Amino acid sequence: MKKIFGVKKDKEPPPSIQDASDRINKRGETVDEKIKRLDAELTRYREQIKKTRPGPAQEAVKARAMRVLKQKRMYEGQRDMLYNQTFNLDQVAFAAEGLKDAQQTMTALKSANKELKGMMKTVKIQDIDNMQDEMMDLMDVSTEIQESLGRSYNVPDDIDEEELMGELDALEADMGMETESDGVPAYLQPDREPDVESELNLPSAPSGHAAVPPGRHNAQAEDEHGLPAVPRASLRG
Repeated sequence: MKKIFGVKKDKEPPPSIQDASDRINKRGETVDEKIKRLDAELTRYREQIKKTRPGPAQEAVKARAMRVLKQKRMYEGQRDMLYNQTFNLDQVAFAAEGLKDAQQTMTALKSANKELKGMMKTVKIQDIDNMQDEMMDLMDVSTEIQESLGRSYNVPDDIDEEELMGELDALEADMGMETESDGVPAYLQPDREPDVESELNLPSAPSGHAAVPPGRHNAQAEDEHGLPAVPRASLRG
């Protein structure tokens, strides 16, 4: 049976977009090489036409140049067509790559969505709210404890703040006056020895004359200049 009907050949897979694009690019490179050779030939014919005098020889060179120019135009048309095909294949390849990226993105999102659903089953909003409430209560208790530990002892609570501010202003005024009078605050000045005589209010000793002994009552009196005083006449009735 195999000899009569032969063996069925396996179908070849269709070419991919990249294979088709590579094939067209190779054809385009071949056409570009042909166009370059024709350009070089046209340049040579142009130089011959310039050097040749008008006549049959120049006309023959022009005819060959026209034939080469027609071939160049044909190859240029093929090259433009190949470029258009390559452009279309690139657009299709870009669209296909975009779809592949979209498929991968969708697959990743589905997997992430499934994981999130599994995680959400273990985390409940009510549990989080309850935990936050407990934390707030603990913070309030901690604040009360700190305030209780930070209370001052033997300090009356009914102190008038305005009265305290008045005393503070008076204290600042006194300190300012001491600073202005001496230039240095009183609490920064050195300690001075007390004047014992001024405190006892003792009379000062006379200068230049000896003191009268306490037992002599008949001593002659003196005037304000230290001279013997003139006795005054007594007035008799």
